[in-house]
Amino acid sequence: MARKLQLTLCCGDYEIVRALKEGAVEADGIELTMVTSPDSTTRHWRFLRNREFDVAEVSSSSYIIARDQNMPFDAIPVFLHRRLRHGFAFVNTSKGIKEPKDLIGKKVGVKSFQVTAVLWLRGILEEHYGVPHRSIEWVTELDEDVDFDPPPGLNLTKMREDQNCEDMLVSGELDAVLHPDLIWPMTEKHPSVGRLWPDYKAEERRYWDKTGIFPIMHVMGIKREIVEKYPWAPIELYKAFDKAKAIAMRRMENPRIVPLVWYRESWEEQEEIFGTDPWEYGPTEQNRKNLDTLVGYSHAHGLIKRPIPLEELFLDVGQGRKRGHDRI
Repeated sequence: MARKLQLTLCCGDYEIVRALKEGAVEADGIELTMVTSPDSTTRHWRFLRNREFDVAEVSSSSYIIARDQNMPFDAIPVFLHRRLRHGFAFVNTSKGIKEPKDLIGKKVGVKSFQVTAVLWLRGILEEHYGVPHRSIEWVTELDEDVDFDPPPGLNLTKMREDQNCEDMLVSGELDAVLHPDLIWPMTEKHPSVGRLWPDYKAEERRYWDKTGIFPIMHVMGIKREIVEKYPWAPIELYKAFDKAKAIAMRRMENPRIVPLVWYRESWEEQEEIFGTDPWEYGPTEQNRKNLDTLVGYSHAHGLIKRPIPLEELFLDVGQGRKRGHDRI
C-alpha cells in the first residue's frame, strides 16, 4: 500500500468538517490526525507560538500579523468560522452608553487587541460609526497570539492576572467589552450588562446590505515546511475541506436534524439574504473584499507595517483554467 502523508490538523468541531473528521471525505494522498478539543484562543496560540500542528484553523488577524513578521506560515483560503459582530459589543448599563459615539473616551475591555472579532468591531466602529480606535482606552486580558509593538498614540494596557473582562464589566471597572463570544452576564441576564446595539440583528442586516461583508474570523494555516516539501498538499486539503462543506450544507437543509422550531424558516431567510453559500471558500470576489477590509483595519490599527496583498497571504489552490472539476 502506498504510504500517505501524515499530517496533524487542529480545528473546531463543526458541521462543515464532520465528513472529514468521520472519514467520509479524505484528502487525496494525506492521512489526517484531527484534533478538535482546544478552544479557539488556545488553538491559535499552540499553532503560532508552539507550532504543535501541521495545519490549523487560526485567527485571521494573528495570521496576517505573522505573515507581516515573516513567520514561517502560509494559509489556504478555507474559512471555517465567520460571524456578524454587532451582537458582541457589550456595555455596563449604568454608564449612559446609548450609541456607539458614547464609547469615545471610555475604558473598553478585550480578550486581546489582535483578536479578529475585536479587530472587526474596532474597524466597524471607526469606519461606520465615527468612533476612532485611538479615542478609547483599551484593556486586554490575554497575551497576544503574536507579539507586536503598539503604535504611538494607542492607549493600551493589560489587566491583572486575577481580572477578566466579564467581571470587570459587571463591576463597572470597564465601561464596555468587545468580545468574540457571548459572555456570561448576557446569558445569565445580569442587569448591569446590555448590548451596545439592543436590536443587533437589524444592525447586522444593515451592515450586510451596505457592505456585502459576512466577516471572516479564521483562515486555515499550514506550516511552510509542509508546503515547500509537499507543494501538492495544500490543494488536496482545500478540495477535501470544500467537499466536506458541500456535504454539510446538503445535510443541514433537513430541518429534522436540528431541534429548533423555526429552523427551516431561518435557513430560508439566510438563503434569501446571503445567497446559497455564505460560507464559500476560495479567492472569490466577495471573499477578497472581506479580507482586504480586514487587512486594511490591521494596517490602520498598527498591527502590520503595510497592507499585504491577498496573493501573498494565501496559497494558490487553482489547478489551471477549466481544470480540476468533474465536467472535464
